[in-house]
Amino acid sequence: MKLLFLGDVVGRSGRDAVSERLPGIIERYGFDFVVVNGENASHGRGLTESHFNGIRDAGADIVTLGDHAFDQRETLIYIERETTLLRPINMAPGTPGRGAMFVESRNGFRVLVINALGRVFMGPIDDPFRAVEAAIAACPLGEQADAIIVDFHTEATSEIQGMGHFLDGRATLVVGTHTHIPTSDHRILKGGTALMADAGMCGDFDSVIGVEADEPVNRFLTGMALGRFTPAEGEATLCGIAVETDPHTGLAARISPVRIGGSLSQAFPEF
Repeated sequence: MKLLFLGDVVGRSGRDAVSERLPGIIERYGFDFVVVNGENASHGRGLTESHFNGIRDAGADIVTLGDHAFDQRETLIYIERETTLLRPINMAPGTPGRGAMFVESRNGFRVLVINALGRVFMGPIDDPFRAVEAAIAACPLGEQADAIIVDFHTEATSEIQGMGHFLDGRATLVVGTHTHIPTSDHRILKGGTALMADAGMCGDFDSVIGVEADEPVNRFLTGMALGRFTPAEGEATLCGIAVETDPHTGLAARISPVRIGGSLSQAFPEF
């Protein structure tokens, strides 16, 4: 099975890049299942229903969120009926929506997707390690699931690496989101789990993590806010990770970074 994960979609630039490029990427490389993190897609904070539908229409099987999950108030309502939209699994009991979903891919593969929020510089209610472990125990890889993808929305690369080793041999892919900067540590661990500390973003890199540079630079210099952060609207780079699985185990057989379009050096799936 071929899996594609795309990092945080940021603003109009990121949405347009996903809509324009993702369908062709899926067709060209034959991806069986696609996960996209959409938590910054709407004006840089959260995800409206119309923008969620746009990402789904482009080919995403599951859309994940993060610490900005409910910055758009309408998400509190529509997430309850959208089974392909996930918020972090370790939010407080009673939070609308769900943190894990077991779905069937376009080619009949059974995939468990889990979204979790890190604790370092974040504020989730529950332990992400135990919450993710419980979800996997209910749907083990190689038994109920043909693949398991964990989107760990974290501030610290050490925490995502810890999650990767914690789940090594029990998940297909553990990938970090949130920092918007693609890391170069993509690899397959000893037990067969693919790991990447941060998938990067789908957004304009002529920016400060996706927003126009003037206001962030001002805040670094003065410690004061003069205005709002505004998503940059130049050409976006689609950033993420591609994984091909072992058909017998569901673990990773090959891993490849993805960087397409925009200003970053290009990297295409190597299968």
